[in-house]
Amino acid sequence: MSKTKRRIGSRRNENRVLKGVIYVQASFNNTIVTVTDVRGQVLCWSSAGACGFKGTRRGTPFAAQTAAENVIRTLMDRGMERVEVMISGPGRGRDTALRTIRRSGILLSFVRDVTPMPHNGCRPPKKRRV
Repeated sequence: MSKTKRRIGSRRNENRVLKGVIYVQASFNNTIVTVTDVRGQVLCWSSAGACGFKGTRRGTPFAAQTAAENVIRTLMDRGMERVEVMISGPGRGRDTALRTIRRSGILLSFVRDVTPMPHNGCRPPKKRRV
């Protein structure tokens, strides 16, 4: 049992991920873009708030576009080529984020809307009286 110090791979190839999943969560107040590998481990993320937008401007389509561009720039450095896109939420930034991902040059395997829809589950809160 000899203990030899050998390098398994170069550092540059170690963080190369060829396939991943982009999750876009678009709420009315913010848009969060997360990138994971196929096993679900988060590689990078960005949000409209992290890009410097504050208040109501975080929910705008331009803020979502900026967040998506921020993530895509990191993906290009990692060498990612193919992605799947999961979009969730009713926010205004969902279409803009998808459009930004589509024109970035990364190949899209598929785009899926994973917004949770209730099948008449919980009782809604009582109506607001003003």
